[in-house]
Amino acid sequence: MGMHLSAREMLAKLVAFPSVSNVSNLPIIDFIAAYLQSWGIESHLVHDASGQKANLYAHVGPMEPGGVILSGHTDVVPVKGQEWHSDPFELVERDGRLYGRGACDMKGFDALALTAVPLALARGLKRPLQIAMSYDEEVGCLGAPALIDTMRTTLPPAAAVIVGEPSLMKVVTGHKGAVGFTTDVRGFEVHSSLMHTGVSAVMTAARLVEWLRARFVENMATVPNEMDAPFEPPFTTLHVGVFHGGTAGNITARDCRFATDIRCPPSQSPQEWLDRFQHEAERVEAEIQAIRPEAKITITPRMANPALIPETDGAAEKLARQLTGDNGTHVVSYGTEAGQFQERGYSTVVCGPGSIEQAHQPDEFISLEQLAAGEAFMQRLVDWLAS
Repeated sequence: MGMHLSAREMLAKLVAFPSVSNVSNLPIIDFIAAYLQSWGIESHLVHDASGQKANLYAHVGPMEPGGVILSGHTDVVPVKGQEWHSDPFELVERDGRLYGRGACDMKGFDALALTAVPLALARGLKRPLQIAMSYDEEVGCLGAPALIDTMRTTLPPAAAVIVGEPSLMKVVTGHKGAVGFTTDVRGFEVHSSLMHTGVSAVMTAARLVEWLRARFVENMATVPNEMDAPFEPPFTTLHVGVFHGGTAGNITARDCRFATDIRCPPSQSPQEWLDRFQHEAERVEAEIQAIRPEAKITITPRMANPALIPETDGAAEKLARQLTGDNGTHVVSYGTEAGQFQERGYSTVVCGPGSIEQAHQPDEFISLEQLAAGEAFMQRLVDWLAS
């Protein structure tokens, strides 16, 4: 007998799992698998190397090509240090809103995708519905590549992918790509009165940060091309968010570390920007090694995520517009797993309930109105798959 849950009841179940990215997501994955099994749907897991996290995918309907993938992630960002007015891992209704960590980003869409399964079974499908739930989206879209690669080799190819990040149910056809990395500078400690005989890791790192800042200023002054113009901002951003180094004001710092992310509109390559930074780091490294051969600069990539590029006559865009009635042009500067699906050959859009402005915030919420809009979307999707 199937586990009968409304979208709101399913959302309450999902929010109750504190599936923050720094812990295992297996409890929420096990619940989703059990729910699907209650409806006779077999799910499949793709684990990470540790075995403590897993992606999940499932196939509903005929083993035929031409279906739709509903893609969501199961992890959420931390609540530590945020001031909440209710338990973040208990769904609470106030003034037409459902509050809880992940209610908007993106367990609201996950709940809608899962509760669409019994609708699909009852309706009877001519084209399949596929469910994809990933881990570690919030820390760099780390889980999705293995999930997508496995689905490509084991399931009939889908005609369209809908990634349900919050977009107020608007059809988003493009987002920026990104690369994130950490730079470690090793200097050589001497008394600051003799700094010409040592290498300050902090001052060397500051040169590299200044290089990033200067490129950012240059980018701001460029005239965007037609592809990039709709983005806000319509240029590549280079940002340093964390900077640590040094031990005392009168000692040249031996070590310094800083974290960078670079976000590019679709016409530019995050990898090419990383290559440019690495070239500059090599130039600076040669200078500091001329002073102290022990000095060095090490760049460690943390994540890389491709852009979602607007498609010409894309099947996913056509379907999403048909289901929503939205014919506007929408692109976003944040990243999603949509670019990873598209990179692997799927026609893909972003379309989901809730506002990105609520994502990661204290008292995160999804409105009842948006949840209802998502339910109506899923009903229309099921009707389309059955037609």
